[in-house]
Amino acid sequence: METRILGSTTIQVTPIIMGTWQAGKRWWVDIDDAETIRTIQAAVDAGITTLDTAEVYGDGHSEQMIAQAVSGQRSQLVYASKVFANHLKYEQVIEACDRSLQNLQTDYIDLYQIHWPAGSFDTEVVPIADTMAAFNHLQEVGKIRAIGMSNFSKAQLMEAAQYGRIDSIQPPYSLFWRWAEAELQAYCVEHKISILAYSSLAQGLLTGRFGPGHQFPEGDNRGANTLFHGEHYQRAQQALDRLRPIAVRNQMTLGQLALAWLMAQPQTVAIAGARHPEQAQENAQAGDQTLSAEDLTAMDQIGHTVTDHLDNNPVMWTW
Repeated sequence: METRILGSTTIQVTPIIMGTWQAGKRWWVDIDDAETIRTIQAAVDAGITTLDTAEVYGDGHSEQMIAQAVSGQRSQLVYASKVFANHLKYEQVIEACDRSLQNLQTDYIDLYQIHWPAGSFDTEVVPIADTMAAFNHLQEVGKIRAIGMSNFSKAQLMEAAQYGRIDSIQPPYSLFWRWAEAELQAYCVEHKISILAYSSLAQGLLTGRFGPGHQFPEGDNRGANTLFHGEHYQRAQQALDRLRPIAVRNQMTLGQLALAWLMAQPQTVAIAGARHPEQAQENAQAGDQTLSAEDLTAMDQIGHTVTDHLDNNPVMWTW
């Protein structure tokens, strides 16, 4: 699949990025390490060269799974990882990066990101200047190649940008969750900041695999996702019914259709997770798909039947 430039760097990322939150096991159920390794390998074999992870995904377990799966192909791949909100003091960032490097069995991370702003989840508030000083140092010594933010508002992103070059932002963004369009999109276009959309399939809802009345087992984070509850879920099911003919006409699955829509948005690439090789392959096949202007417009309108009824909270979960 044709790659895209990350921000203003020379780093080439695939329009579909392999997301590996589930590989960390925490907040998921029935995740098997051997199947995870096969799934990551299948994604790479299908043409996905960019892998996204984080230290908090199972306390490094997700990073370790990537290393076990594809460390022998490191020079052909782009690694993106994140430091969590409880490790944003200068020395904590340096130590967290070193742990991630060890977990990933590499001497550099292509894109290193602040996972959540300081203060999130009752963590200590650390001045962004201190955190960015650590990021800039890591970049200067070659341990990271680019700096990104995740779950930042426009105001927070602008503040961080005062202390160094930001090349990406990672917000929740899908046809059914579009806070990023109002809050971040125009700023990112103006400043050449790539949007790495996570939960690009609305945690599987946009694949059409979950019908009316679906219940997630205890321990699965999706049970707390706003979109899977009440009238929001009912509207999503109605929207999926309207999307199915568009998918059939384009010879795509519903998931591929949703990814193709997202990749057509300005500055945007899609992070898509998978727990089985077949899912990774299906996601990768969307990387070469394009949609007509008419279909994009129709999908935009269908998506709004869901998103127009959501509040302005950017966080998808009711934690």
